[in-house]
Amino acid sequence: MSEFRDIVYELSDGVATIALNRPQALNALTSQALTELATALTLSAEDPACRVLILTGRGRGFCAGQDLKEHQAQGVATDIGEHVARYYNPLVLKLYHFAKPTIAMVNGVAAGAGMSLALACDFRIASQTARFSQAFVKIGLVPDSGSSYFLPRLVGVARALEMAMLGDVMDAATAFQWGLVHRLVEPETLEEETFNWARRLAEGPPLALAMIKESIHRGIDHNLSESLEWERGLQSAAARTYDHQEGVQAFLNKRAPEFRGQ
Repeated sequence: MSEFRDIVYELSDGVATIALNRPQALNALTSQALTELATALTLSAEDPACRVLILTGRGRGFCAGQDLKEHQAQGVATDIGEHVARYYNPLVLKLYHFAKPTIAMVNGVAAGAGMSLALACDFRIASQTARFSQAFVKIGLVPDSGSSYFLPRLVGVARALEMAMLGDVMDAATAFQWGLVHRLVEPETLEEETFNWARRLAEGPPLALAMIKESIHRGIDHNLSESLEWERGLQSAAARTYDHQEGVQAFLNKRAPEFRGQ
């Protein structure tokens, strides 16, 4: 397994876990951490042993967003837009289009670009101690790393504007009520609950799950006629897989299917 400094990468039972590992800074993102995160995503995407990805943070925080001290150290000449284009935009695209199910295990604060990373995942399971904030406005910036795309689709335009323009810290209960997170659990059971979800997904048909994800994403930005045609093509491809035949036989024989991703 590749060596990392600012993240921890683990793979077990079909589940890859990427944990941001700068707990002393609430896992604030440096160029090093962002580069390692992108590398780990590529590793898990290309590894057939990985069927599900969990993204989380070590310590008290999920991710506090960009490490502002890094920008200060680089001086006022730092172009934040260029930094976003170089590091964040490719990373968010890679995470959003990841061909396997992704789960953000939100153990603490998710702020700024850290919240964006959580929103880019397919599922969000949060501890009751989790906190969410579109903190950009607090330092005179605008949402980036996909927040302006994800937020209104998850909570509606009015609530997205409230979060983005006020930048208030939202507690986990409100995040669950608004639909930002799928499950809200006790801190001590967060890891267990998240891995239960991950293992359930890992037992599913990998090719079909990838097609489902692709279809849902396309459906957001295309009309009904286009979506129907896209579904038809994917369904034809899915019906030719081994996993489809295995699923049918398992159903008829009243047994659990054993999907191979073929």
